[in-house]
Amino acid sequence: MFSMSTGVPSPFDLGHSLLSFDRPRVMGIINATPDSFHTDSRALQVEQALALAERMVSEGADILDVGGQSSRPGAAPIPVEEECSRVLPILEALRNRWPELALSIDTCRAIVAEKALDYGADIVNDIGGARLDADMEHLLASRNAPCILMHMQGTPEMMQDRPAYKDVVEEVRDFLEERLRTLRKQGMQHIALDPGFGFGKTLAHNYRLLDALPELVSTGVPILVGISRKSMIHRTLDCTPQEALNGTTALHAWALDRGAHILRVHDVAEAVECLKLHRAMASTRMVHPHD
Repeated sequence: MFSMSTGVPSPFDLGHSLLSFDRPRVMGIINATPDSFHTDSRALQVEQALALAERMVSEGADILDVGGQSSRPGAAPIPVEEECSRVLPILEALRNRWPELALSIDTCRAIVAEKALDYGADIVNDIGGARLDADMEHLLASRNAPCILMHMQGTPEMMQDRPAYKDVVEEVRDFLEERLRTLRKQGMQHIALDPGFGFGKTLAHNYRLLDALPELVSTGVPILVGISRKSMIHRTLDCTPQEALNGTTALHAWALDRGAHILRVHDVAEAVECLKLHRAMASTRMVHPHD
């Protein structure tokens, strides 16, 4: 068990710039896939991705996360070559357009991550926690690449087949702490953790994890929350993912109040507004802590 930490996590050194966590960051989602659950996040062509990225950057995105393999429940893996052909041209175009913007590659495959880093990605966002590919840990350590390690029970193909835990918070925390220890032993310094909302969890598991977020924040590293338009929102509200923006914003406020450092979102402008309002509220606590 890591000791409790209430300080600001150390910044990520991206080489061309530092990504600090003195304030929460907003990560915009760019899905280079034809089957992601939220259609407005899809960008199959470089021109589409640049247009989507232009809007997100203008709205205040701190990081852009590019993925070429859908991880929605039931999604089957695609060939490595296809994943590379989807993401590499987009990453190259984004890096050329924004030389100092933080770019992330959403993949659990080491070969894709390696090529993405060569094409301009700064961060590896791995839904498998660097465990689905035996070469991922070595790649991350050898490249000293900042990474985000997520918890997932099972694989996307079967993760929602009756997920079960004795204590979801304890098991997710133990998994993430083990990942943190293992990567740090290999010299990794820039690591963020993601509890994996919707990845092998029931609705009740998701809300339990969100409520217990401070237990993960206590690890002292950045915590990413990815709940945007997910089933924990639209199923609870009996609506579609396209109708789940208001619910997403409500839970983003909850996540920020529980210490989240990164919000991974489809809707950047609304997340940035949420962040600004939360900051205004938090500032009153510092000015009038005993009122």
